[in-house]
Amino acid sequence: MTVPDRDLHATLAAVWREECARIVAAVARVTRDVGLAEDCAQEAWVAALEHWPAEGLPDNPGAWLTTTAKRRALDRLRHATQAHRQHEALGLDADARQSHLAPDVLEQVMALEADPIGDDLLRLVFTACHPVLSTDARVALTLKVVAGLSTAEIARAFLVPEPTVAQRIVRAKKTLAGARVPFELPPAAELAERLASVLEVVYLVFNEGYTATEGEQWLRPELQQEALRLGRVLATLAPEEPEVSGLLALMQLQASRNAARVDAAGEPVLLADQDRGRWDRSLIEAGLSALQRAEALAASHGRPLGPYALQAAIAACHARAPTADATDWPSIAALYQALARLAPSPVVELNRAVAVAMAQGPAAGLAIVDALRDDPRLAGYHWLPSVRADLLARLDRRQEARAEFERAAAMAGNAREKALLLQRAAALAPPA
Repeated sequence: MTVPDRDLHATLAAVWREECARIVAAVARVTRDVGLAEDCAQEAWVAALEHWPAEGLPDNPGAWLTTTAKRRALDRLRHATQAHRQHEALGLDADARQSHLAPDVLEQVMALEADPIGDDLLRLVFTACHPVLSTDARVALTLKVVAGLSTAEIARAFLVPEPTVAQRIVRAKKTLAGARVPFELPPAAELAERLASVLEVVYLVFNEGYTATEGEQWLRPELQQEALRLGRVLATLAPEEPEVSGLLALMQLQASRNAARVDAAGEPVLLADQDRGRWDRSLIEAGLSALQRAEALAASHGRPLGPYALQAAIAACHARAPTADATDWPSIAALYQALARLAPSPVVELNRAVAVAMAQGPAAGLAIVDALRDDPRLAGYHWLPSVRADLLARLDRRQEARAEFERAAAMAGNAREKALLLQRAAALAPPA
């Protein structure tokens, strides 16, 4: 079936969001160059834009894009100055390997493919998180090539300007290529130093799926599922690391609420208004089990709970409460206090303000929020005026609350979220 022009970009965007990481990972496995792999994937996207309107959607768009990207990679490598050596490393299929790879190189490639993890996407994450890059560059590059997020979405996640993120990504790809970083899982001795950045990336990917920063949809379940899948693989790869289990627990507990977080029209439903009967009990049980494992591992290593395990403990307080009114807010406030000491940030402090407001009253929470108003890191963060508006409304300062909801809506990039904020602002308008 031919794709109408008006639907083509939407179709391609949906396919790209679903398949881009696998395409880049598949090409990077054989080119050993993440930057080249992403360039070839982008060229495949352009080729689809040229061919699909006339030829129709292929039966398997992801396979079409992957094959096209690999062919572009082969063309690039054939014209490179070191064509012979790079062509040997390409190995697009078994026949190519047999005819172009020396026996020792062939043995290395086959050994790589026999890796028990067997996950190109995980290799891509660890390659993008290589120590040769700064932490910010590792996270930005991985979000770009693994999650397919735009530079604007990554900038919102980092609370930094978009040009800053773009520069980080360009420099990161050049650095990886210049250092000839291998496309492989790290040896055990290097795993710990690279794990923290990988966990950060996986959680940021999950967060983009949990509450989309841009677009028309409140949730992007495909990103959540990808992050959960990576989290489970990481738990297999590093079973003795408490924070790996902590992150998996956190994601499972948060994802358990998905069915109740939107109504039949796809509009957001706030936590206090959610039908807890629709929460996924199997995910809750899995999350509580992973949290228990994180706590046991931390105790056995003589460590305090890390940031992800602490956040999972907060999510567990919500999961265990049969109703919103039964939530143990004092415990949540105490956990946020511990998190603020361990990993101080204005976002953590804003969340602590919400918990304090629920435990001690809106005035106590507002005092914390007002102390954050001049923090430049929150200058474009719409949750700051949104939280402040909610607290002002609870204090019956309706006019101020309405202005803050409107300011939050102006900052929000997600259409559903913007509509919800404007709706809350309108509810505070004075009677006609």
